[in-house]
Amino acid sequence: MSTLEQRYKDVKAHICSACEQTHRSIDEVKLLAVSKTKPAHMVETLYQLGQRSFGENYLQDAVEKITTLAHLNDIEWHFIGPIQSNKTRTIAEHFQWVETLDREKIAQRLNDQRPDQLPPLNILIQVNISREVQKNGISPEQIESFANIIEQLPQLSLQGLMCIPEATDEEEKLAAQFDEMQQLLKQLANNHPQCTVLSMGMSNDLELAVKHGSSEVRIGTDIFGARD
Repeated sequence: MSTLEQRYKDVKAHICSACEQTHRSIDEVKLLAVSKTKPAHMVETLYQLGQRSFGENYLQDAVEKITTLAHLNDIEWHFIGPIQSNKTRTIAEHFQWVETLDREKIAQRLNDQRPDQLPPLNILIQVNISREVQKNGISPEQIESFANIIEQLPQLSLQGLMCIPEATDEEEKLAAQFDEMQQLLKQLANNHPQCTVLSMGMSNDLELAVKHGSSEVRIGTDIFGARD
């Protein structure tokens, strides 16, 4: 068994264990394999092992992989990096999911530039749950109004929320932020019942995120090894 395969199986087992500890079904928590900077052949290896969802931050690198792996017709590409206006057309043309939407201008551009022959682009709103000035994401108080704007754009399909919590070793602080995200998703779903995705949790806080309601964890290094 290759190192990549072993690491992938270890991560899957880790998620399974986290689900068991919190009495959740393994089907409730999706793994997003964060493949940024890693070559297409590694993505294809994971695809052959059953992985379908891959997260990319760097657009040029991502498009090369998406093009190379176009023969894998059920692979699912998630854009998880910051979005600049000059990148929206390429993102709209190549990805199935955008997890980092936090500006009306970008939402409008993604909608307008999404090719008509493609299904609507699945959207997660990025929430700045730690309220850090330097961080991307909207404030929790803005979620409902921003969701209403997205719902008016026919080429976008709002699916839920995403966050990158504070970088801290204080588990109580992290747990509080994850709890708040879980409550925010419930509030959002009251008026937008299709919103069921809560993307939070990475390698170092996976168990805590699953315990507090995450439905998608984003794992890179623990699967692919250190970034190039």
